[in-house]
Amino acid sequence: MKSTNRVFCAFAALAFSIGIYAQSGTNSPYSQYGLGVLSDQTSGFNRGMNGVGLGFREHNQVNFINPASYSAVDSLSFIFDVGFSGQITNFNESGKKINAKNADFEYAVAAFRVAKGFGVSFGILPYTNVGYNYTSSTPGSNVLSTTYSNSYYGEGGLHQVYVGLGYQLFKGFSLGANVSYLWGRYDKTVTNSYSDSYAKTIQKVYSASVTNYKLDFGVQYAFAVDKKNEFTLGATYSPGHDIGGNPSCVVTSTNPTTSTPETAPYSLKEGLKIPTIVGAGLAWNNANRIKLGVDYSFQKWSGIGFPVYVVNNQVPAYVMNNDYYSDRHKINVGGDFCGDENNRSFLKRLHFRAGASYATPYYKINGQDGPSEISVSAGLGIPIMNSYNNRSMLNISGQWVRTSAKNFIKENTFRINIGLTFNERWFMKWKVD
Repeated sequence: MKSTNRVFCAFAALAFSIGIYAQSGTNSPYSQYGLGVLSDQTSGFNRGMNGVGLGFREHNQVNFINPASYSAVDSLSFIFDVGFSGQITNFNESGKKINAKNADFEYAVAAFRVAKGFGVSFGILPYTNVGYNYTSSTPGSNVLSTTYSNSYYGEGGLHQVYVGLGYQLFKGFSLGANVSYLWGRYDKTVTNSYSDSYAKTIQKVYSASVTNYKLDFGVQYAFAVDKKNEFTLGATYSPGHDIGGNPSCVVTSTNPTTSTPETAPYSLKEGLKIPTIVGAGLAWNNANRIKLGVDYSFQKWSGIGFPVYVVNNQVPAYVMNNDYYSDRHKINVGGDFCGDENNRSFLKRLHFRAGASYATPYYKINGQDGPSEISVSAGLGIPIMNSYNNRSMLNISGQWVRTSAKNFIKENTFRINIGLTFNERWFMKWKVD
């Protein structure tokens, strides 16, 4: 009964998490492009190593970036992990600087073992994030010195709820899969206004609403070199496909003297897609004391179209731009050190983590490559030790991210990630002498 209650509580926490996912976790102007800023789909322990994990087989953490890892979850364990983040970002363009702050609920995931070598996981994750609000002004070229300003506002993003299975097919070889429900919406508004009271104000509102699915497959092969050293090869695959969305664009032109709007709606059927993603990783485990890993992922965005509003020969249209996206490459390296995770000493059970990554852009801005991303992180895994539970852990990490593109705004973000992993025993049979 207790185990059933815990699963129910985890699902209740998941439902609560879905309810608070409406807030935006970014102020980046770059989130106006494509589907938004791609979210870092990793949990607290991964983030201390800057996202490494495709080859990691953790018995006491939920490593959802490779579902094959669920087969390594401890027996008698129920793991529930929830994560939050807070960040401050400095934006720098042409010598002008401004800061912005954000706090965000990141994820809620759970995992447990149902049979030997067979693990189950479920949870909620972000997929993309949209959130920005800024204005730019430009002086006109006519003798009346008319100026015009562009205001940009956007919010929304895509999220996913998943259920995953991981199974050890034979010694050392595991496979797994996550099946996700993908949903969300974005609204992006561009308003062109002029200081000339006789000039029309033009507003364009771009919207799309997604309800679809996402699949992720993973494999891991672990082989021991000797009694203390083990290597694990991991690989993942996610097929790309249409996600619908029915994107629309509503253009409203308002005459300031009469305040009479003229509206022109445009829409496309389907229109949005997610890419095929392939990842590979290698991890080295030295007696659960030292763990090092390197991951590489490739996202096939090129060739995928994105809806844009264009005016050719004074004829407006809402069409698919098939040269909008670029293939994205990302590489992560990181590691974890722990003196002895089974020791009674608090200090020896501490986990020390660090990592770094580099990612290329997945979209273009006016035909030019968008921003690349460089980041480093360091963190701690702090054991929670008390009279009734010494298996849970608090994962804390700090991360610096630099996002920049030639001739565009530069972003420097410092982020604090907090993940709390509850790890409790269940299905235990107590004996009384």
